[in-house]
Amino acid sequence: MATRCAIRPGAYFDSVVLMRVAAEIGDLPGVRIASLVMATPANKAVLADAGLLTADAQAAGPSDLVIAVDGDDEALDSAIAAADEALSARGAPSGDDGPNPIRPRSLAQVDAGLALISTPGRYAAAEAMKALRRGMSVFMFSDNVPVEQECELKREAHARGLLVMGPDCGTALVDGVPLGFANNVRRGNIALVGASGTGLQQVSTLIHRWGGGVSQIVGVGSRDLSAEVGGISMIDTLDALSSDPDTGVIVLVSKPPHPRVAAQVLERSEAVGKPVVAAFLGGERLGARGEVEVVSTLEDAARAALVAAGGSPPEVSSAVSTDRPSHNGGRRLLRALYAGGTFAYEAKALLGPRIALAADGAMPAGARREPELPGEHLVLDLGADEFTVGRPHPMIDPAVRLEMLRAAGADPRTLVIVLDIVLGHGAAADPAGDLAPLISSIAAGDDAPEIVAFVVGTDADPQGLERQEATLRDAGARLAASSTDAARLVTGILALEEAVL
Repeated sequence: MATRCAIRPGAYFDSVVLMRVAAEIGDLPGVRIASLVMATPANKAVLADAGLLTADAQAAGPSDLVIAVDGDDEALDSAIAAADEALSARGAPSGDDGPNPIRPRSLAQVDAGLALISTPGRYAAAEAMKALRRGMSVFMFSDNVPVEQECELKREAHARGLLVMGPDCGTALVDGVPLGFANNVRRGNIALVGASGTGLQQVSTLIHRWGGGVSQIVGVGSRDLSAEVGGISMIDTLDALSSDPDTGVIVLVSKPPHPRVAAQVLERSEAVGKPVVAAFLGGERLGARGEVEVVSTLEDAARAALVAAGGSPPEVSSAVSTDRPSHNGGRRLLRALYAGGTFAYEAKALLGPRIALAADGAMPAGARREPELPGEHLVLDLGADEFTVGRPHPMIDPAVRLEMLRAAGADPRTLVIVLDIVLGHGAAADPAGDLAPLISSIAAGDDAPEIVAFVVGTDADPQGLERQEATLRDAGARLAASSTDAARLVTGILALEEAVL
């Protein structure tokens, strides 16, 4: 086995493109791991932690692309050539732009109302500021932007009557146009504003599946509701939606904000003049506050929004079969392996008061290669940095989750495994199919652990909701209706096992 890095000076590609190409190269024969990143100091540190940083890559500059491959000696040259070919194909003109297509090389050449920023973090703020000063709102997919720069950008946007979505904004749907990771949902009168991408996806897809529709989805970034930022983008979005004729109900989705910021957001929500549902995950259920209903789960958020919009969400039942075989005390532990960080947070909030969870950090960074599971219940966000060092996000590439799933299935202490399957733009082409063979292998046998899965998506998503659910069901997984329903179901399974013992 050997490691090789190829440097492509001045070659910039969107991070999602780089993750997808890395996933393709990682699947080639003889390749153990592949990573494609811009050579920023932060990315080079990530490569070093993964053992993928060679001397020539260390010398590369922030505007250079690094193709890092580890595997059999004879496979490295062909893998790097395949990466170059894949990048060339993605950068080639589509042929639909006419004989003389205009391809802007700077914001000065663009006449638009919204700029999508996906440059490395150290450059993202400067490009976002240029866009704001040209009268464009900003969707910042980029991460690693200092919080001081985020505050400066959002104050500038506020002063100009514009909006900054992000940094680290994963999901948005603006006037029907999906940005980042987003699902195809029915148009309607419910708007969503959230700090979390997968949380927004779960609520919006439940609204769609229950007959409602969405007017706008606005991601504000994971730090917007912190004490430092002060909820600038969320409050500005509330102001904009208050006068939006297409929006009748507003949903806010976030982990618990800073208390001072939460009070400001709720105060502004009460003045909107429209029903507002605030889903502060893990926070106390405060009930109605004027026109604002505060709930604590994603499913409750979708349900309350649909009721406020005049709809009728269905009842969800998570009854646990009482004829399940006892495992004689051997199988007793939960292994929740999430691709969506919001789902992991929600599960911890719902399950934490009932069971003893392994502490954060129980899984060391190196465990993604040879996982050693702890002797406690485990809820993991496999999209966190420690599990994606040198690898694409598990919503794009299943490799890191397959390793954890294989370890969980082989552990004789595992009673129940939880998996989320996220569909939509940007996600893998067949995420259920990627996991199904291993699920089938684990689910076989009389003493197999139970596998609970839920799909976040709609019938209009390119992966096909029904097809994905059927694949999981046929493989032996038990389907839950939502992330919230999965946590309820797990609670019942664990309680029943304790009662049997």
